[in-house]
Amino acid sequence: MICKSFDEILLSSNTKSKNAVLHIMKKLAYGLLVAVLIPAVLPQLVFAQQYGGYPGNAMTLEQDLELAKKRVELVKEHPGDGSGTPFLSANGIVGATLISGSIFGGIFVAFVARTKHFEKLQKIGPVP
Repeated sequence: MICKSFDEILLSSNTKSKNAVLHIMKKLAYGLLVAVLIPAVLPQLVFAQQYGGYPGNAMTLEQDLELAKKRVELVKEHPGDGSGTPFLSANGIVGATLISGSIFGGIFVAFVARTKHFEKLQKIGPVP
């Protein structure tokens, strides 16, 4: 391997004995990072599927099931209305995809045209 990463050079067997303090500090920094990130993520995972019992969720399981039943009844009452997701409008899935695709496609075409123009100028030679 021609190119080593910074960690491989810094913490290789030759320099590890010389930079033991640096090695310990790096391990401590990783430990502190994990110690900060785990308590930040775990409460979100704990409350992800829980109904009630914590501040921020006012609905119980029974209320959620009742709401789902009402939604099913509304769909059965209006069978031709669909799901309510406007696929072809500008606010819908296809419309938003076309709009964002045309914007990013235009930017791509501008970069390609600029690159081709630059390559043509490089072949001609330096501009006086």
